[in-house]
Amino acid sequence: MAGQRRGEWLELMPGKLNPPEHGGRYEAALVWLERELGCPAKLLRSLDAEGGIKLAGDRLRVRLFPPKISQYEPVEQPVRILYEDDFCLVVHKSAGIKVHPDGESREPSLANFVSGIYSLRDEPVAPAHIHRLDEYTTGPVLYAKNIFAQLKLDAAMARKEIERVYVALVEGVVNPALIRINEPIGRDRHHPSRRRVSKAGKEAVTRVEVLETFPKASLVRLRLETGRTHQIRVHMSHAGHPLIGDALYGGSTKLLPHQALHGESLAFPHPLTGETVEVPDSWPEEWDKVRAWLHS
Repeated sequence: MAGQRRGEWLELMPGKLNPPEHGGRYEAALVWLERELGCPAKLLRSLDAEGGIKLAGDRLRVRLFPPKISQYEPVEQPVRILYEDDFCLVVHKSAGIKVHPDGESREPSLANFVSGIYSLRDEPVAPAHIHRLDEYTTGPVLYAKNIFAQLKLDAAMARKEIERVYVALVEGVVNPALIRINEPIGRDRHHPSRRRVSKAGKEAVTRVEVLETFPKASLVRLRLETGRTHQIRVHMSHAGHPLIGDALYGGSTKLLPHQALHGESLAFPHPLTGETVEVPDSWPEEWDKVRAWLHS
């Protein structure tokens, strides 16, 4: 689906609109927006009520980019942008940064940094994160830059159409036969911030691929079929291979002060075109030193 942004409006060329039995071209445009553009019904009703849909000859305009101010205080901090267009933003999250404020820490979060991007540009955009990463996990985080993109990406997330691929350094030599971990995960009643494998927990499935082995450690690639809190950390610890640096789940902090877990890539269907967008994110530089030590 091709479209041209014109200020707050997306201009589309739907071709010939066949009016329904009871209605005119405008009603046909509403049908087209729902069926062809995949515009969520809730948003379509809102646009219709607010005059956000206009027909002019063979052109159809939809107000998908109204100005919006972020609820997060902007903090102007350099952020590595991995991908951006009018609908989506993907940025790299470093270790030790939370995706959004949690009410406990006064340190600025990634949400504040992202808000700072648009404050510096003087653009009234308030991106919403589609998924999260743990505070000390590095990698790409996907944002929707308008409500249309947010609704479409949230739905894609629910259908498991957004793929996140991770790499991790774990303790011990992982058997290549370990290719899938299917163990339910629930809360640990003895520790408020920890999760554990539990028969009463929710379904959790992690796919494992061994990339490299060291005398006492392994480098693995992991793909999530589900998205439970701390899923990779819990599953690998349960398999006898806690992540290096992950003290919460039994890993040693001798080489790293936090878990060696990185989002290697992110793939998602573009909210407008439906085409798959793949966004890679290079491994943390500190891993080179860790891997060199592991080889020694």
